[in-house]
Amino acid sequence: MRRKCRIWWPKYLASSEPSSSHFLFGWFVSCSSASIDVVVAFACNDVSLFRRKSSLKEILRDTNENMPVFLEEKSMFSVLGRGAAYLSGNGKVLKVGLEEDDWRKPSNNSILSTTNRQDVFIENYGGRSCTCHQLDELVEQSWEASAEGSRWIQLVYDSCDQYGRDIRWLPKLHHIHWNGQIVPQFNVHVIVYETPLYGMHHFSLSSWIPSEQAKVLPKKPKWADELDRSQPLFDLDTVILAINSAAAAKTVIEKHVNPKGSYTGFTIIHVCLAFMWHVLAISVASISTLFYITIQLFYRFSSFGSKTIMYITLARTFCTTWTNIRIRVCQILYWPIFLQHNGLRFQSCVEYAEKAALLRHSMWSSFFVDLLFGNLIGLLLLSNADSACLWVSTFANDITNELLRSGCVWLMGVPAGFKLNTELAGVLGLISLNAIQIWSTLWIFIGFLLIYFIKGLALLGILFGATILAALVIDMVALATLHVSSLHCAISLLYSWQIQTLAALWRLFRGRKWNPLRQRLDSYNYTVKQHVVGSLLFTPLLLLLPTTSAFYIFFTILNTAITFIRVLIEVVISVIHGTPYIKIFLRLARQRRFPSGIWFEIVSCNGGYQEFSCLHEVSSSSENSRQKDAGEERSGILVSILHSNFLSIGQVVLPHYKKVFSGVSGFATTSAYGALTGKRTASTLGTGLPSTMPWMVIPGKEYWCLCYNAILACMAERD
Repeated sequence: MRRKCRIWWPKYLASSEPSSSHFLFGWFVSCSSASIDVVVAFACNDVSLFRRKSSLKEILRDTNENMPVFLEEKSMFSVLGRGAAYLSGNGKVLKVGLEEDDWRKPSNNSILSTTNRQDVFIENYGGRSCTCHQLDELVEQSWEASAEGSRWIQLVYDSCDQYGRDIRWLPKLHHIHWNGQIVPQFNVHVIVYETPLYGMHHFSLSSWIPSEQAKVLPKKPKWADELDRSQPLFDLDTVILAINSAAAAKTVIEKHVNPKGSYTGFTIIHVCLAFMWHVLAISVASISTLFYITIQLFYRFSSFGSKTIMYITLARTFCTTWTNIRIRVCQILYWPIFLQHNGLRFQSCVEYAEKAALLRHSMWSSFFVDLLFGNLIGLLLLSNADSACLWVSTFANDITNELLRSGCVWLMGVPAGFKLNTELAGVLGLISLNAIQIWSTLWIFIGFLLIYFIKGLALLGILFGATILAALVIDMVALATLHVSSLHCAISLLYSWQIQTLAALWRLFRGRKWNPLRQRLDSYNYTVKQHVVGSLLFTPLLLLLPTTSAFYIFFTILNTAITFIRVLIEVVISVIHGTPYIKIFLRLARQRRFPSGIWFEIVSCNGGYQEFSCLHEVSSSSENSRQKDAGEERSGILVSILHSNFLSIGQVVLPHYKKVFSGVSGFATTSAYGALTGKRTASTLGTGLPSTMPWMVIPGKEYWCLCYNAILACMAERD
C-alpha cells in the first residue's frame, strides 16, 4: 500500500515561474506512518539563504518561538526540502534527479551527464541514490533545529497552463527522506491555497451551522470501538493552523535573511505619518487622562454618602441608569487595556489575530455607535424641547383624566353590565381617585421643571450616548407612574389574598390540606366548627370576588402597558450594546474575513486516487466540490484548490443576540402566571448587558502611558 502525501502549496508559487533552485520552508504534519502533510509556507532561493547558512538554527528557533503554542507542540517550523526546475530551450520542464528505474541502479559517487543541464552528483543514501548530498550541512542543520526527525523533500515542477492563470506551475514529488530512508513512491495530493493575510482572509474549520446530535446508542458496535482505537489519517486542525501562520513565519525569516529590507520604503511621508500619529496619541492620552481624573473625583465624592438613606433611595430609584452609567464609565476607563496586543504568539496565526482584533475593536465601535445615536436624539430634543415638553404634559393630562379617573368612575358603577358590590366598589374607587388626585397635584408643582429635564436628558445623550438616555427614560417612566404601580400592588395584594383564602376554604370542604413541607395535598379531618366558619367566610368572599377582579384587571392592564414600554426600551438598550457593529461593517466590506468551514475544488484527478474521499468529508460544504479534466492521463496525482465558506450577516449577528436574550425564555410564562394568581410580576425583561469591570484606581501618569501606548499599538497593527 502506497503512502499518502498531501502537499499544501501556496497559490503565489503556483502562479509564478519558479526559480532554478530554492528551499522550501514550512511544517511536516504526520499522524500516522502511512500519511504525511507537507505545509509549504514559502520558498527562498539558494543565494539569499546561504548568506546566513551558519545561523539557520537560530533563525528556525526564533521563528518557532513566535508561532502559536499549539502549533509548536504539534509540529516545528523547519526547512522542508528543495524545489528545482530546469527549463529546456523550447520552454519545457526537465526533471531534476533520476527516473524511477535509476533508483534501482547501484551507484557510488558516480556522475551522470545529461543534455541541456548541469551534471548531477549521485550518492548512496540509506540504500538508495539521491542528489541531496550537496546539501548535507543544510539538511543536518534543519534536522537539528526541528523536532520532526530526519525528513527532507525533493520537488520538481511541471507546467500546467490548462488550469488557468492562477495555477501555472505545480510541484511533483521526486522523493522524501523519511527517518533515514528514501521513499520515492507516494499517492500525492497537491492542494493549492491562498496565503492568509491579516485583514484580508484566513481559513477556519469552525462552522456556524450546528451539527445534528446523534442518538446515543445503548452499546457501541465493534466497528465503532475499532474506529476509535484506529490512528487518524491526518490532522486537519494543525494543517489549517499552520496555513494561517504561514505569513508570520515568512515575515520572521525575511527579517533574518534581509534585515535591511524593512527600510527600503522609508520616505519622508512615513516620517510625517509617524509624527502625526504620535501627536494624535499624545492628544488622545491627555484628553482621556483629564476625563479619568474627573471620573475619579466624582467617584470619591459619591463614596462619602454611599451609606446615607438618600443615596440608597436614589440608587434604587435610578437603578437602570446607574447600571448603564457604570458600564459606560468602565468602558471609557478600560479602552487602553482593550487595545493592547496579546503577544507575538497570539498574533502569528491570522485566525487568532482576527478574533483578537474583533474583540478589541468591539468595545469602541459599540461606544461610537451609541454616542452617534445619542447625539442624533439629543440634538433633536434640544431643537424641539418646547414641543416635547408640551406633548408630554398633554399626554400626562389625557392619561390622568381620560383613562385613570374615567376608568375608576366607570368601575364604581356598572362596568360592561356587570353588577358589582356597590360598597366595595365605592371604597376601592375612592382610594384610587384620591391617590390619582394627590399625584396630579404633585405633578402640577414639578411640571415647570419638565423643560429643564428634557434639556438635561438631551445633554446626557450627547455626552454619554443613547443607552444612558434610554435608561434614564425607563427610570423616569417608573417614577412618573408610581401611583399606578402602587395601586396595582395594593389591589393585587387584596386579590391574591382573596384567591388564596377561597382556595384554602375549597380544600376544607374537600377534606384536604396543603402540606408545605412535602409540597402536596394531604387528607385532613376538619371539625364541624371549622366547616361552619369556613362556610360563613366562603360565601361573602366568593360574592366579592367579581368586584375585586374588575379593579385588579383594570390596573393590571395599565401596569402591563407601562411594563411593556419599559421592556421595549430595555430591548433597545440591549440591542445597542449587543450588536457587533465592527463585524457587520467588516462583513459588508470584506466577506472573506468571516470563514465558516472549508471545501475543495478538484481541478485534476488522475490515476484513480482514493484518499481524497475521507479528506473531502471533513469540509463543511462538500457538495460545492466539483471535478474537472476527468479525461486526462493517469498520473497518480490529485490537484485541488482550497476554498472557504463564509458567514452571512444573520449568522454573524445571531449568536450575539442569542447571548443577549438567553435569559428571556420564561418571562412571558412568569408574567402570565403572576397576572392570573395576583402575584408580583417582573418589571424588567432580564436581557444581557456588558459585564461591569472592577473600578480602576491607578495614578494619572500611569493611565496616560497606557493610553499613549494603546494608540501606538494601533499604529503598529496598521503597519
